[in-house]
Amino acid sequence: MEQITRADMAAFDGGGAAMANTVIDRSGIRIDSERRRGRAAGINPSGRYEPVSRHVFDDGWGSMEELPPFKTEVQVEKPRTIITRNSSPDISFDRSVNPYRGCEHGCVYCFARPTHAYMGLSAGLDFEAKLFAKPDAARLLEREISKPGYQPRTIAIGTNTDPYQPIEKKFRIMREILEVLEAHKHPVGIVTKSALVMRDIDILSRMAEQGLAKVALSVTTLDRKLARTMEPRAATPPRRLETVRALTEAGIPTSVMMGPIIPGLTDCEIERILESAATAGAREAGYIILRLPLEVSPIFKEWLLRHAPDRYRHVLSLIRSMRGGKDYDAEWGKRMRGTGPYAWQIGRRFEIAARRLGLNQEKRKLRTDLFKQPQPGGEQLMLL
Repeated sequence: MEQITRADMAAFDGGGAAMANTVIDRSGIRIDSERRRGRAAGINPSGRYEPVSRHVFDDGWGSMEELPPFKTEVQVEKPRTIITRNSSPDISFDRSVNPYRGCEHGCVYCFARPTHAYMGLSAGLDFEAKLFAKPDAARLLEREISKPGYQPRTIAIGTNTDPYQPIEKKFRIMREILEVLEAHKHPVGIVTKSALVMRDIDILSRMAEQGLAKVALSVTTLDRKLARTMEPRAATPPRRLETVRALTEAGIPTSVMMGPIIPGLTDCEIERILESAATAGAREAGYIILRLPLEVSPIFKEWLLRHAPDRYRHVLSLIRSMRGGKDYDAEWGKRMRGTGPYAWQIGRRFEIAARRLGLNQEKRKLRTDLFKQPQPGGEQLMLL
């Protein structure tokens, strides 16, 4: 395993900690690069609800057991419901569907990482390698939208984990969900980093013709090397832009989401990303500022220390300047965009560039008036 020095640990903890050259596995400091090959997180801290944490260390006798690499494992989950509802005033949807828990894309900054603690797992490498699939999602969805009194509104998919992550090639859960939504003319908005969404262009284009579908591609950087370390199993930036073009040419309203903008690391690319998005055919764009809730903070810090140690203190300083001196402020109205002069500057740059490129001139609203509610137990045939 790799070792972390006292100097590394002092930087990692903001200058306040000192520690011997100990290698820690389960609770948190760098895991051997061969074990985590192709993954973004370098640590695997125990879930915050676990009563104990386990540490791996060399006792000096040369008896360290060689641990296996983190391989992707998928378990089937059998939820009772599939539509998740929220009342957050700072997001544009009130319901969402998540076909999977965990995400093999492994984006190091993913705000959904802490949800793995509910499964007794780590927000670190477990989140990227121990996944849960919900193969009954389409059936549950059809059942829920058939309930008396159901009022259709846009279902957001991809707001927590990516519905088109690599395991979707095998499970095809997202495809089945779209088939249900198309059959009943229910609106859907999708966010993804994957080119796999092009597989479903046939369904999405038919729905888009009726004003029932739109897609957003998340593009955080155009730097392939940075993307490879930060989002190791997501599509490359050029591939995402190709996807924007393909969806747009198929008549599907497509936007680009800079989610997140990392101050001091990717904010220098705002104008270039928007220009590339507009050239590819996007007509809308949005952004959020990096969020570091709960376990995401130490995971991101460890990654930053590993891949951009010269920017470590500067990036954290900028983050805290936008979060009231903290790593994260969860207050509604502030959590997505941050506050303070630097957050204001990012917002104005984004708005000016978007206006110059003709983006966000018209917000596409999806239709709900076409909805055909499924009949519980199957549609009743009419008698002659």
